[in-house]
Amino acid sequence: MTQDQETQQVNTVGSNTGASPVAGEDPAMSRILRRETHSSRAGASVIAAVLVIVLCGYALLEAGVRAIGQPPWLIDPTTAAERIIALPDGISPLLLGASGAVIAMVGLFFLLHSVLPGRRARHLLRDPRTAVVVDDEVLASALARRARTAANVTQEQVMVVVSRQLVVVNVRPTSGSRVSEEAVLTAVQAELEEMSPVPMPAVRVNLASSGVIGA
Repeated sequence: MTQDQETQQVNTVGSNTGASPVAGEDPAMSRILRRETHSSRAGASVIAAVLVIVLCGYALLEAGVRAIGQPPWLIDPTTAAERIIALPDGISPLLLGASGAVIAMVGLFFLLHSVLPGRRARHLLRDPRTAVVVDDEVLASALARRARTAANVTQEQVMVVVSRQLVVVNVRPTSGSRVSEEAVLTAVQAELEEMSPVPMPAVRVNLASSGVIGA
């Protein structure tokens, strides 16, 4: 099934059910929505597979060379095993530490890719007909517009950061003008309720202690 066919299937399912689609609620959409909201693990899987294939191929090559009585290409398997068992003897502490750090970073890379959810900076929006995926930057822009109107400030005086569970609204008021933190909070929460992102993040408003000079 092509991507266009999958997208058409999402739209058809959303139109027939009449329910607001959310990841996991509709089996026909869950796979597509997960692909849009989570990063792919294919790259890390390919790297791991290539490393395992190369190591196994080299070990098989060295074993074959030893079996026919030829000198090893790099190091004899028996010699390599003896050196590993004898560690840390026979190797400088600096080289041993560097090798250990590299191996630890590689292991941490694959561990994090396997354990962490790998979510993208995106939210789902409830829609009566289809599934909608929106970048957090788009949400932040819409919320900043609403906060700017509520605070009666310019675009440069509002910065909104959207994460999966929290929206942080930073406002720098104009000198001599009072900004109601409650009004900004209420306006941003109302905008969120209208968009209905999934999951619904909490809102926190930060008012700067120093203002800017108005035009």
